[in-house]
Amino acid sequence: MRLVELTEPKPHWRVLDVATGAGHTALAFAPYVAKVAATDITEEMLAETRKLAADRGLLNVKTLTAKAEDLPFPDASFDLVVCRLAAHHFRTIGVFVSEAFRVLMPRGTIGILDNVADELRHCAALFNTFKKLSDPSHVRCLGLLEWRTLLGDVGFTVTHEECLDKEIEFRTWVRRMRSGEAMTARLKEMLRDEPLRSFLNPRDTASGPDFTLKEGIILARKPR
Repeated sequence: MRLVELTEPKPHWRVLDVATGAGHTALAFAPYVAKVAATDITEEMLAETRKLAADRGLLNVKTLTAKAEDLPFPDASFDLVVCRLAAHHFRTIGVFVSEAFRVLMPRGTIGILDNVADELRHCAALFNTFKKLSDPSHVRCLGLLEWRTLLGDVGFTVTHEECLDKEIEFRTWVRRMRSGEAMTARLKEMLRDEPLRSFLNPRDTASGPDFTLKEGIILARKPR
């Protein structure tokens, strides 16, 4: 996993994975660190995390029901806070970033991986509409510049950022999102119109207009 590669976890570290889902990120870090706390608002997801951890013999993973904006941990509890493919669901991303800053130890790191929007406001608004239509739980994707600003305003220093392409097969995607016939047609229409056509690069294939999402990774450090 790219977040593991970039953060270079140490054996004594305590790691917090926020909005862990089924725990894939938490379990990726567990073999390399002392303890991992995995939080989510959905108990069913945390049950799956516990099951997968037990199946792999990972005894250092603990789960806890918690909102990203209200982390139930003391100040300076963790060496690393990570959040993968979840921040676009948060109602108040700024509050989450402030909470991550609070629970990190001095010199601790936050690592974010999430879908990112175009930096142009008009395109970003349409992209978020596109995502919201496909997934009603979506709130908003930020651009990397907005992430840098948000992290800097809280007190973090950004140490690394990159953007990766993620290829999406349209047919599989709309099936997973349970999009009906009318919604599928609307999503196809949006993909083929500017500015999303230039941003998402749809390609006509047997499965439909397959396209490319942008995933941004940004690391930032808390000062001493």
